[in-house]
Order: sequence, then C-alpha cells, then structure tokens
Amino acid sequence: MPSRARWSEAAMNDTIRLFGLGLGPGHPDYMTVRARRVLETADRLVHFCKRGRRGNARSIADAVVGANHEREIALVYPVTTEIPADHPDYAAALNPFYEAAAAQLLAETEAGRTVAVLCEGDPFFYGSFMHLWWRLKDRVSIEVVPAVSGMSGAWTRAGAPITWGDDVLTVLPGTLSEAELSRRLSCTDAAVVMKLGRNLPKVRRALATAGLLERAIYVERATMTEERIVPLPELTEDFDAPYFSLVIVPGQGRRV
Repeated sequence: MPSRARWSEAAMNDTIRLFGLGLGPGHPDYMTVRARRVLETADRLVHFCKRGRRGNARSIADAVVGANHEREIALVYPVTTEIPADHPDYAAALNPFYEAAAAQLLAETEAGRTVAVLCEGDPFFYGSFMHLWWRLKDRVSIEVVPAVSGMSGAWTRAGAPITWGDDVLTVLPGTLSEAELSRRLSCTDAAVVMKLGRNLPKVRRALATAGLLERAIYVERATMTEERIVPLPELTEDFDAPYFSLVIVPGQGRRV
C-alpha cells in the first residue's frame, strides 16, 4: 500500500524519515507552516540541480535555512534539455540516475536520519520527486507536504481568475506536439501550458490555431523578485523563455 502521512508531531518524529517537501511557487512567504517546520528540522536537505548550478528549490529555501553544506545533498541531473524527453536515450540516462538517488536516500533514512527532498511548487505536480516516491513508497515511511503550485501563483499574480462558473481547465505540457496542443486547446475553456523554454514558439502557434492567443498571458518566475507578466502577443517571436515560466489562458465562463 502507498505510504500515508502521519499528522501528529510525535508520529512524525517516530516514523517519518523521508519528506517530499513542497516549497511553493517561489517566494518563501508562500511556504506552508508545515514546510517551514520540516525545512528547519530535517537532517538532510536534498535538491535536484543542473551540473554546476544550485537547485531552484534550494534557492527558495535560502530565506529559511541559508547555506548549510553539512545538511545538503545535491542530485545532479545527467541530462536536462540536451535530449528530447520522448527519445529512448533520455530514459536510459534518467532511470539509473533515479535508481542511484533512491538508494542514496534510502541509506540515509536507514541510518536514522530524516531526509527532505525540496520541491518547487507541489511535489505531486510535474515534480522530479515523484520518480523517487515511486521507487521508495513501499520501502520507507514518506510524508508528502503539499504546496501552492506554480500555476496558482502565476494566475494570482497576473490578476487573472482562471475559471468562472462551469469553465473547464486544461493543463498541458509544452512538450506535446503542436498538433496535439492545438487539438486540446481547441476543446477547453481555460488553460495552463507548462514546460515552456524552447517550446514557446510552438505553444504560441498552437494557441493561435485554437483562437486563444489574444487571451494568453506569459508569466515568468511568478512571485519571485524577477517576476515578469506580459500578454503573450507582446513577446517577440524569438523570445527565450526560462524554466520558471508558463502561459495561462483565463476562462470566460458564467459570472453573476
């Protein structure tokens, strides 16, 4: 059976050894009280990162715990965007990485240490942590600490209520083909498109095909100091979108 959260503090201290710790959309003020408590007390703080860079989630945590190399475990991706996610070589590179990471964290918990895997946004929403959870859920007690998602932070900061009345919201990864993006966007009332980066030109064309481009809003680093919110049509065709960006299309449904 999947691991279940133990909500009392005593039970947590006795049984929980691994946490999937959602830290919210970016600004530390959006962390939950629970997340802060775990962040301050866990023996090990684990974060995913690119080679030579600090993890995004670890940077969010700075306001609470600062740098502490004795507590930190960096899980360095062998690849990020160098190989398309649907290419066999991508899985061939990532699978052993996650296997090794799971074994490393399991060893930490077996040594009696509590381990918090830091996650930007919510751990169960397009998160790398899920690959560890899947491998460890039947081997160690896990608590997943939910968080404000990046898309929630984006539409809130944009001042754009995402769904009205009976609006249907569709969340799409920008990695889908242009034809599939267009098809799904044409059948929804409101949308969020994640995983932009190099996919932004394709996403823009798909939105235009679906008749949604004029309603689309580009949001970059929502809630962070570098936040940028711009109507998508105002961005140049060759605009380079970073990792922390998405497109929202607010619904226009029933209002009273």
